[in-house]
Amino acid sequence: PVPIINTDSHPPPTSVPPVTGANELKPCPSPFRMKPAAGLQERGSNVSLVLDMSALGSVEPLNVSVVTPRETAAREYLLSAGRPLTRQQLRDVVSNTHKLHVEFAEIPMNFIDPKELDIPNHGTKNRYKTILPPHSRVILKSKSCNDLLSSYINANYIRGYLGDSRAFIATQGPMVNTVNDFWQMAWQEESPVIVMITKLKEKNEKCVLYWPEKRGIYGKVEVLVNGIRECEHYATRSLTLKCGNQTRVLQHYWYTSWPDHKTPDSALPLLQLMADVEAERRTAACVGPVIVHCAGIGRTGCFIATTIGCRHLQVEGVVDVLNITCQLRADGGMIQTGEQYEFVHHALSLYEARLSAESGQ
Repeated sequence: PVPIINTDSHPPPTSVPPVTGANELKPCPSPFRMKPAAGLQERGSNVSLVLDMSALGSVEPLNVSVVTPRETAAREYLLSAGRPLTRQQLRDVVSNTHKLHVEFAEIPMNFIDPKELDIPNHGTKNRYKTILPPHSRVILKSKSCNDLLSSYINANYIRGYLGDSRAFIATQGPMVNTVNDFWQMAWQEESPVIVMITKLKEKNEKCVLYWPEKRGIYGKVEVLVNGIRECEHYATRSLTLKCGNQTRVLQHYWYTSWPDHKTPDSALPLLQLMADVEAERRTAACVGPVIVHCAGIGRTGCFIATTIGCRHLQVEGVVDVLNITCQLRADGGMIQTGEQYEFVHHALSLYEARLSAESGQ
């Protein structure tokens, strides 16, 4: 079923953003053409350690002490680029994969320089050296303001529909020494849902088993598994979190049908997962961000972009995937390959077809 989006707090815009008259997708003007980083994959992928260094060398992080014209142009592009697509234009561009890849290649990358994180030994808490949280990182509450490492977690807030500043948290797959931090974050941020889009091991370890079989204590947070519901493509665990004399309920979705370094053959399971997560988020007692991780920016970015795009389509009747991707890049370097960019368009096209069938269009 198509999820019903609650628009009480976000009324539909009074006018539809302007779109081009022609259905043909033309490359959006970019201050520079990016060289594709063929090896760059999602946060936590070991492929991220063997990046196309020629591409990396030509792209500096956005947040640096000395801002060059190149960084200024990249920042302005990420903040302003967009191409609203009508439903018909969305159907058309899905069949023009070459132009989608051309458009994607124009979007500036957004890498974080390790020197920007003035936290001693933060590398011990990062699964991969190349993927670091940007300015919007989550800060764990610590007893000692001088203990910067205890406040650090490789996770950051991601804006949602209409710029909701803390709609999501993107993070890496927990490591042995960061499991307690992960559950502290889930409790601190009052998250109603965790979405995990990776297997524990895909050639190499992507994530440790961070939840218990029945009951576990992680730092100050106790986690109880109330029940498990198995679906074809993902499993749902109902969890109870306890900290002090407080108790909360949280849903954990573990999606295992997304192949490493690739995109799924079908977007339908992802749309169903998104519908379940949205339904749970709307009815949950907790109102914090939805935590999403694969190892963090590839599959995670696709899930978040699809969720935001579906809300655009349902509320406004148009969708701007380029703008959504630029927003995700600015917030955390998300959506890392042309194939992923194409997949998001494909998923949104399927969702649009459902909406049209529901409305009889």
